Amino acid sequence: MSTPRFGQGILAAALILALLSGCGTKPDPAAPAKTPETKTPEVKSPETKTTETDPAAVDTPAAKTPDTTAATDMTAIAEEAMIYGLPLVMNYTAVNEYFINEESGQYKCPMNQLYNSAQVFTPADTAIVTPNSDTPYSFFCADLRAEPIVFSVPAVEKSRYYAVQLVDMYTFNYGYVGSRATGNEAGSYMITGPNWKGETPPGIAKVFPCETEFSFAVIRTQLFNPADMDNVKKVQAGYKVETLSAFLKQPAASPAPQIDWLKVDKEIAQKDPFAVLSFVLQFCPPTGPAKVEESLRARFAKIGIEAGKPFPTIELTAAQQAELKAGAIAGMKKVKEKVATVGTDVNGWQISSPMGDRAFFNGDWLLRAAAADAGIYANDAVEATYPFTRVDENGQTLDGSKHNYTLTFADDAYPPVNAFWSVTMYDGKTQLLIDNPINRYLINSPMLPELKKNEDGSLTLYIQKDSPGEEKASNWLPAPDGPIYLVMRLYWPKETPPSILPPGKGTWKPPGIKQAE
Repeated sequence: MSTPRFGQGILAAALILALLSGCGTKPDPAAPAKTPETKTPEVKSPETKTTETDPAAVDTPAAKTPDTTAATDMTAIAEEAMIYGLPLVMNYTAVNEYFINEESGQYKCPMNQLYNSAQVFTPADTAIVTPNSDTPYSFFCADLRAEPIVFSVPAVEKSRYYAVQLVDMYTFNYGYVGSRATGNEAGSYMITGPNWKGETPPGIAKVFPCETEFSFAVIRTQLFNPADMDNVKKVQAGYKVETLSAFLKQPAASPAPQIDWLKVDKEIAQKDPFAVLSFVLQFCPPTGPAKVEESLRARFAKIGIEAGKPFPTIELTAAQQAELKAGAIAGMKKVKEKVATVGTDVNGWQISSPMGDRAFFNGDWLLRAAAADAGIYANDAVEATYPFTRVDENGQTLDGSKHNYTLTFADDAYPPVNAFWSVTMYDGKTQLLIDNPINRYLINSPMLPELKKNEDGSLTLYIQKDSPGEEKASNWLPAPDGPIYLVMRLYWPKETPPSILPPGKGTWKPPGIKQAE
């Protein structure tokens, strides 16, 4: 599934084109926000040097002698490296544009600082497809090399859902803070890097060990309705990111070495993804849980991919370069094929949730790559599940220019959640919100008191481009004059029956979309 999970396979698709043609266009990683509402300038990030470095100029050991790996083996290794490395390349591209490259057009704030966005998306917002209008976002990227980072949350009213999703450079969701995971009480949580050794200090509720030296965090705070935005801002103002030394009011740790950041552009990220992978791997040491990857890293070295060294570290003939390109293209082809088979069709809705921690993937790098391509930074299924559809219950394409539709939830058979649910309408061509006379882009569970039920207690949503009339207007979800794309979001789904979990196999099934009679 694509964007409802906050990401797109835009870079992945561009990689295929670039590998085939030798050129490409700069990817635009998904970002659900445009301008900052709040920063925490008092929290200083470790001193780093942001440069646009030519990877060939990085001071690293000299290239190795020509490799004699068989052609078939080189192609196979390149395919494997493409599948393994795609999530790491996509993640670094986003992190670079959000927290490193101030001229990227997507820049949020420096490392170890917090960026809050508080806005209601409208059709005027066209930078991001399938924008999430349920939960305004906050972000930070933790540099864990010098010392741990402490993230503090305020007490949040019990009726408001929030979640802090911790993602390492492998794109594993290695930890959660929030309504489901830790409750709505105030607390401080510590994120430690792979080299950290120390005791848990007083005042820390929980420690989250991260396998990589940098960690991305996505924070979602529930918005009840547009008038609720000021309350969301108050919650966001209570979030805080600081180094452990600042939290303990002690002298700062010695700064980590400066980094000559690899510039991510069409010549690197798209045409030569293995160069990005080589760069990123230096921040992903094969220690701790990642020690199982040592043999994999040794295999990648056979084609010139080595952590922190300019790619390739071996001399490649023209024939070998062609073999690597063929392997990379084959790897991307497998990723796309996997994306198409991950979901389960339930009454026309596609349901899947291929995201989790290292144990969840258990070495299935193809599943991890497909998950990143379908929607990088997606939540674990227990945190949120996202059925989506473009067809009615009979498999016919939803089209607002041809038909009116209904979606009916039986009495007491609403999406089973502990937090809330929503159904959002998008243009089927652009996957953007659509202009409509009532400025309504979704219907969610907080709106239930305003919606009209049928005589039998069921709830019908009217999906059409024109108003269904005054009697039904409260339940109208305006549709485009053309193809329709619907996304249902279930936040903190219930795990006891009826439940949508496990995704696609649960006892609760979303009702199909019907053509109106």
